[in-house]
Amino acid sequence: MHYRRLGHSGLKVSEISLGSWVTFGTQVDEPAAVNLIREAYEQGINFFDNADVYANGKAEEIMGQAIKGLPREALVLSSKVFGATMPGINGRGLSRKHVTESIHASLKHMGTEYLDLYFCHRYDPDTPMEELVRTMTDLIQQGKILYWGTSEWEAWQVMEAHGVARQYGLIPPTVEQPQYNLFHRKRVEDSLMPVCRDLGIGLTTFSPLYHGILTGKYNDGIPQGSRASLEDYGWVRDRITPERIAIVRKLTEVARDLEITPSQLAIAWILRRKEVASVITGASRLEQLDENLGSAEAYEHLTEVDIDRIFAALGNYQEQ
Repeated sequence: MHYRRLGHSGLKVSEISLGSWVTFGTQVDEPAAVNLIREAYEQGINFFDNADVYANGKAEEIMGQAIKGLPREALVLSSKVFGATMPGINGRGLSRKHVTESIHASLKHMGTEYLDLYFCHRYDPDTPMEELVRTMTDLIQQGKILYWGTSEWEAWQVMEAHGVARQYGLIPPTVEQPQYNLFHRKRVEDSLMPVCRDLGIGLTTFSPLYHGILTGKYNDGIPQGSRASLEDYGWVRDRITPERIAIVRKLTEVARDLEITPSQLAIAWILRRKEVASVITGASRLEQLDENLGSAEAYEHLTEVDIDRIFAALGNYQEQ
């Protein structure tokens, strides 16, 4: 396992990490999820990503069970705040009230005294930036979080948070977590990466396999038992278009020539960007975890010719 600095901070995270979105508490039962986290730790993953809205808090609870007995100082744990998790008009958003109540709930769920990273899951136009930055600074000073960051914010919003922090002598964000993959890359590369590079903000990216489509498992239809075959995942089926599948088939050929899987090709392509501190992967089985971890070796063997073939397969296709 290789480790990368998170922006200009001193924190180091595994370049491949394990997230709990969709899988923990929904697709994966608790014993299997605990086993996945512990196996990931044994193989060198130190960063485990979560959010209070994942499975209505169940994902945090499962992660809390999984880390029992592991050395807390060896782990980098995160969660996120924004979505509706509590009753009432103030039960969502980034107000001082909701953020304060949410961090206490997340700490209780995960059975830890602090989180290493705490993300603002979306931008909240109803909360003044100074209120938010002061709240995050207070949580750091109280020892409840060590670093704070943003997720799926626009570049100008990240700049606003950083500017307010500098103006009032507060602590700026350290990390941004955007979706970033072979299909969804334009916004990140054109605006977020330059801003984060200039401000010393690290990137931990999610959905490297574009909801499983880049694995190639949908190249010939939707297999029974796959995520897209489930009733609640119509939003995945909507993304399985002829145009995307045609591209994935070409990428599958590139991967085959390199003797790696399409998943490893997709993750290795992201790892080539030094702005990315960690690629957050998902897994519901140990075999998927092992496959994802093999992406690091695949990345080390990628050549400029291979990169050119990947972009040739993509053609002019790219989403925001």
